[in-house]
Amino acid sequence: MLTFVTRRLVATILVLLVASFIVYILTAGSGDPLRELRGSRDPNAQDKIAYLSSVLNLDQPPVLRYFSWLGGVGACFIGQCDLGISVARGEQPVLEAIGGALGSTLQLVMAATILAIVIGVAIGMTTALRQYSGYDYVVTFLTFVFYSLPIFWVAVLLKEFGAIRFNEFLGNPSIPWWSMLVIGLVMGFIASSIVGGELRTRVISFVGVGGGVGVMLFLLDVTKWFSNPSIGFIGVALLTIAIAAIVLFTSTGFQHRRAVVAVSIVIGLTLALWYPMQFLFFYLNSGWTVLLVTVVMAGIGVVTGLLVGGDSKAVVARTAGIVGGLTVIPFVLEQMFLRWGEYVERIPLSNGVIATIGASTPAIRRVDDTWLNMLDSLTHMMLPTIALMIISLAAYTRYARASLLDVMNQDYVRTARAKGLGERTVVMRHAFRNAMIPIATIIALDFGAVIGGAVITERVFAWQAMGSLFNEGLNKTDVNLVMGFFLVTGVLAVLFNVFADILYSALDPRIRVS
Repeated sequence: MLTFVTRRLVATILVLLVASFIVYILTAGSGDPLRELRGSRDPNAQDKIAYLSSVLNLDQPPVLRYFSWLGGVGACFIGQCDLGISVARGEQPVLEAIGGALGSTLQLVMAATILAIVIGVAIGMTTALRQYSGYDYVVTFLTFVFYSLPIFWVAVLLKEFGAIRFNEFLGNPSIPWWSMLVIGLVMGFIASSIVGGELRTRVISFVGVGGGVGVMLFLLDVTKWFSNPSIGFIGVALLTIAIAAIVLFTSTGFQHRRAVVAVSIVIGLTLALWYPMQFLFFYLNSGWTVLLVTVVMAGIGVVTGLLVGGDSKAVVARTAGIVGGLTVIPFVLEQMFLRWGEYVERIPLSNGVIATIGASTPAIRRVDDTWLNMLDSLTHMMLPTIALMIISLAAYTRYARASLLDVMNQDYVRTARAKGLGERTVVMRHAFRNAMIPIATIIALDFGAVIGGAVITERVFAWQAMGSLFNEGLNKTDVNLVMGFFLVTGVLAVLFNVFADILYSALDPRIRVS
């Protein structure tokens, strides 16, 4: 594998060199980066033109300028990276401009891509297991609709109904009874369709989920939760139990007693630590606290699984470790909601709680409170993340469905069933891993591509990220800015392709490289 990875890296580096040369020459020949200065009436314009011409080496042919730029890139290996300056951004160093834009891009598109992968694969797998059911037909129809929607239209609709109208609702929150009824019926139908089985099972799922959602909405309305949202101990407990149930259902099933016992212990320890966690998050007001708590809780889960796992120590420890690591989510949500009142007071009245433009609120960014800044980022990320996720989710749903359907007809799946293995074991341990092999290629390519930003979405929601940076560089013939963008996206695309190759062998041990 090491030989293979090395060989791939060498080959892709050569591809990057050729591609970067072509992009540089085409960009350099597309216009004059000093066009605006040449038409300026500023008396210092000529001096500025002479200075920038010298700094950018405009007196040299594009070919020689490319090799000068390549020398600056090569200096990155010795810690003296020099990608030049950006004319379009007022002589700002390209490395600095790329660093700021890359952070915004990672904040925006990575969240959307991860959610699209997780939710899309989950929906695709369930539709494959319920092939030709009403649920399958509805999801298939919706995925084709979402896949064909233009992103700018989705973004505008989200700004209208997800921000403007929702902010009006938050001004005087009241849920009509018919809305509770409709939402409960829809959620009950979805749950009964996913569960499937006999009529009695479907009815129980429909009534349980639909009634539960309706009651929850009624309680939220009566307690005026939307006016002053909070989680508290009860919310943390319910979210922790829900997370544990989902992990158990997809991993070992509720029939595995040792796994249930280990996860129950982790839940108990999490709830016992709720009060001490309040002090921890208050005094250690930092993003590193989240990472620290995640590692510690995952470690507690692994140790618990090893102690009570018996003959299935590895499986139980893995399940309990995942549950332990994910229990940090309710704690983080609680800390953010504790700052809700302060957040509402600090934001401008014209903006509304759900933001429609920008990546942050300047008045909030000046406050040294990690959880308040996280809440601000969440409200700004919500709409563009949903817009990007809806389009990508449709594709992942179709890919996952087709892949699992193909795998479920293989001989080894029929053999596993003939051996008497349970349906969950057949699907999750045999079919799922092999169905993910073609999906891994798409995931790796998407992760590398989204770093390039989402130009249209960034434009609609006024995000200054990688897509906007690239667009600005092209419009103003800023070669250094365009090449800085190309360098980051090209290198990441290469790395993610290599990662996909490694992931193949992890998903299917039969794959070997000669």
